[in-house]
Amino acid sequence: MGKISRRLNNLNSTIGEDKVYQLSEAVSLLKEVSNANFKETAEAHISLGLEPKYADQQLRATVLLPKGTGKITKVAVIARGEKVTEALNSGADIAGSEELIEEISKGKLDFDKLIATPDVMPLIAKLGRVLGPRGLMPSPKAGTVTANLSQAIEEFKAGKVEYRIDRTGIIHVPFGKSEFTAESLLMNIEAIENSINKNKPSGAKGKYWKSFYICSTMSPSIQIDISNYK
Repeated sequence: MGKISRRLNNLNSTIGEDKVYQLSEAVSLLKEVSNANFKETAEAHISLGLEPKYADQQLRATVLLPKGTGKITKVAVIARGEKVTEALNSGADIAGSEELIEEISKGKLDFDKLIATPDVMPLIAKLGRVLGPRGLMPSPKAGTVTANLSQAIEEFKAGKVEYRIDRTGIIHVPFGKSEFTAESLLMNIEAIENSINKNKPSGAKGKYWKSFYICSTMSPSIQIDISNYK
């Protein structure tokens, strides 16, 4: 096992071994221990009582963070005709049709979010191997397949994030930057919490929330008290 740095030992002492916190306390503590020399990302790691191998226990949704992500999101749009112009006028960084599909197939992936109109999805299917592993494949559940380009672009630019349960039943989702105020971080993480509850799969059985941790890029995790969670 590698040697634990003095910095990490100090942070572990501040957080406390096996200690659990109320959400507001944890967010304030996260601010305190996020002391790296760069703007760290605040992350939530939530284990749910779901078996993703069953169709009625899968969870994939989006949530608009009220205080944004603290990151500039570069949006690309694949559409046709006037929709391409609409996308560019609505703030898309890249927009195109078949020519953009061809560029992406060759490895041009200089964007964070890819939005497509429903009519071009058959053409995008061939990009699955390129986009899928990077989580960039447009999907109705992710809000990235839509005819309302203006709204979609605006929301993703403003801080809309997608989350999905992984094969082990855990959700990993960013909710801001360490430079945010504690109040802003709390508003964002509460929005995620509410969204997860709102989108509870129909096949969920037993206790829904199993564990809930938050951390920043370079800090140890902080456990949230979920004794009152459903």
